Amino acid sequence: MNNPLQGKHAIITGGGTGIGAAIADTLTELGARVTLMGRRLDVLSDKADSLAGASAIAVDVCDEASVTSAFAQAGDYDILINNAGLAQSAPVNRTSLAHWDKTISVNLTGVFLCSKHAVDMLRKKDYGRIITIASTAGLTGYGYVSAYCAAKHGAIGFTKALAKEMARTATTVNAVCPGYTETAILSDTIANIVSKTGCTEQAARDQLLVDNPQKKFIQPNEVASITASLCLAASNSITGQAIAVDGGETA
Repeated sequence: MNNPLQGKHAIITGGGTGIGAAIADTLTELGARVTLMGRRLDVLSDKADSLAGASAIAVDVCDEASVTSAFAQAGDYDILINNAGLAQSAPVNRTSLAHWDKTISVNLTGVFLCSKHAVDMLRKKDYGRIITIASTAGLTGYGYVSAYCAAKHGAIGFTKALAKEMARTATTVNAVCPGYTETAILSDTIANIVSKTGCTEQAARDQLLVDNPQKKFIQPNEVASITASLCLAASNSITGQAIAVDGGETA
């Protein structure tokens, strides 16, 4: 079947760039209609304009009223991709409460609020998907990103709990956990290492790959492919899983 997701409508938070944009491309290729959500409407609109039938809606995933309004604008949907996120680095003793709260709010509370809205919509359907783009930081620990690790561990725990709640419905709930992926967040991480240590960009990249057996960064389209596969009927029995896409780093 060339368009296995024909007739499905997917909401993708953080869908304007990086992994979210790659997921939008892949789901559109498989026949789905996508609605891109995020804070930067101009970026979302530019991406939506490149996709057949796509639309863009501004949302603050940390604000329940904003989520409720945005999802109401989107109308009926079948797939929710929780992809909005941010990452900042600091040692624990220099992590401000504002840094901590913002990281938890976007990466964990946003997942909760969007999924909470989706549950009422999807539990009535004969098909549904809730997929959270988590991180290997939700499977293991990394120094200097304690808030991010805490948020992503929480997102995976939430995914597993929600999967149990939705197990008797037709909606599956999973997390995809990329390792370091070639996105703007990775570029910012590398720039931060260079500025803090004075090393070269290549040395910074090598440092981030030290625990990756394949010695290469993940590409957004690789994350998108796994995410899309979870949307197919062949994945109806896959739920409550945290699937690593990390070159063997967490093996």
